[in-house]
Amino acid sequence: MKTYNANRRNLLKKASQIMGLAAVAGVAMKETAKADGGSMSPASVGYVDHPSGTHQCSNCSLYIPGTPATANGLCKAVAGPISPTAWCQIWAPAS
Repeated sequence: MKTYNANRRNLLKKASQIMGLAAVAGVAMKETAKADGGSMSPASVGYVDHPSGTHQCSNCSLYIPGTPATANGLCKAVAGPISPTAWCQIWAPAS
């Protein structure tokens, strides 16, 4: 019976360690995504460094402004630094 209890304890210990590591990895991946912006490449969305009429990143719902507001920010969908005066094909009006 001791062997059974020891194995059960080891199983529970390993399971809790794995769950803890999975939680830490999930948080780390989320923070990395926040720091890098989205996952699509600028080329894949037709990113250009100038506005399209009145449409520009600074008035897009996907844009995360930099500090100060005139500095490059991030996009929830596109990877890398994003100019507030740029534009791409997935531009969506901010509400």
